[in-house]
Amino acid sequence: MTQNSIGVAVIGGGMAGRAHAAGYRMASTLFGTERPDVRLVAIADTNQAVADDTAKRYGYERAEYSWQAIAEADDIDAVSVVVANHLHREIVEGLLAAGKNVLCEKPLAGSIADAESMVAAASKAQGIASVGYTYRRSPAVQAIANELEAGRLGDIVHFDGRYRADYSLDPTGPMTWRYRGGQGTGALADVGSHLLDLAEYVAGPIVEVRGAQFSTVITERPVPVGVTYGHTKAETTGEMAAVENEDIATFTVQFAGGFVGTFSASRVSHCNPDGLSFDVFGTKGSASWALERASEFHISTTDIDDTVNGRRQVIIGPQHPYIQGGLPMDAGGVGHGKAEFFAYQARAFLDQIAGISGLPELPDFAHGLRGMQIVAAIAESAAGNGIAVKI
Repeated sequence: MTQNSIGVAVIGGGMAGRAHAAGYRMASTLFGTERPDVRLVAIADTNQAVADDTAKRYGYERAEYSWQAIAEADDIDAVSVVVANHLHREIVEGLLAAGKNVLCEKPLAGSIADAESMVAAASKAQGIASVGYTYRRSPAVQAIANELEAGRLGDIVHFDGRYRADYSLDPTGPMTWRYRGGQGTGALADVGSHLLDLAEYVAGPIVEVRGAQFSTVITERPVPVGVTYGHTKAETTGEMAAVENEDIATFTVQFAGGFVGTFSASRVSHCNPDGLSFDVFGTKGSASWALERASEFHISTTDIDDTVNGRRQVIIGPQHPYIQGGLPMDAGGVGHGKAEFFAYQARAFLDQIAGISGLPELPDFAHGLRGMQIVAAIAESAAGNGIAVKI
């Protein structure tokens, strides 16, 4: 980092990579101008057309066609790694060795062994090494966490979480890296890992999993010609390949607080394009949030007369986290969406690099490893017909 600016790059120009690219672009507009300038330096992707398009679309200075070009660049300080999970280790360790600050998308790696190696590399590196659990940056989720911390909902008695997506329901969707790898690396690792992180963020540590069951609904998919991005259709070869992991995962957990959690994750839920949601029930109240209505949450408490008490809709406004100074029009009722989460995440990452306090820091690689260990425990439970597995 130079004294007055931070140069950023994104490795991976696909769907999630574009979200990171846009997040850095928005970050310079957030929470005051006393921070170092953000220089949008490079987008890297092995597909040159994708790298060129994303760099031009989001105003980056150049496109690169390998991660090594990013690692070797003197004008880049901070890098988001947004590629297939099994590629994370080599890229991240190379970037850390080159002195870069790294924000790696979740899951941290393609295997526990790779994640452990990345944690060790991060412990020796001088830069920041963080994991991208984006939904922590929801103003509504943070507001619910604040209500729980203040004790207004009492002691938690039950957490119920769902992540229902439909991106895999079409059987003609081509084979991608998301469908390779053993049980636990499908819907559970892809969308369920976000849900597990939110659960621990809101309700505290998970100490045991049990009753896990997996289901693969679509057992084979057409092989694409070349590399595919996101969940889009592609030209196929006419051959089929076996799907190696689960479309649906259900399980229960025990939290350190002594209460139970119930969970489901699916990538084949009809007309649920991005259906992340949860309810948390306490002895003095309850709260719920759904990504599909991101800028609101619902809450009930016992401090209101029974004649008018009930679950109440709360519209996010400047009295809630992230909104004041974090939206161009930071007034009540304006609303926001998922894109702002990436901007808040980018701003927090850049602030950590600059040594500026105020925003909650991003979770580190050790936290990313823990998330993978929980996923592994759920897979172990499923393989053992629902046996209880300690974390």
